Amino acid sequence: MSELHTVNKSPFEKGSFDNCLGHVLEGSAVLLIEDGVYAAMKGTSTEAKVLAAKGVKFYALGADVKARGIAADRVIEGFEIVDYAGFVDLSAEHSKVVAWV
Repeated sequence: MSELHTVNKSPFEKGSFDNCLGHVLEGSAVLLIEDGVYAAMKGTSTEAKVLAAKGVKFYALGADVKARGIAADRVIEGFEIVDYAGFVDLSAEHSKVVAWV
């Protein structure tokens, strides 16, 4: 049973992203939305945490990445940028969606 975890708060403001990583299981996915997309930025304290999460796929909502002025070359390698249709597909592909707010 795979889970899709969504995080909508900045990792530099709240502990939602760290709490998510503490519960995510191998085979699951993490989708960053709204201010949560700041966790996808290279060169930040979140990069090592993302790279250490083995067997977890990471996604970021492209519209939110763009809205916050994060250039594509500033996104941690391995992240897949998805659109709203991709968000829906991820929700349908996983048996459970867990929202970290």
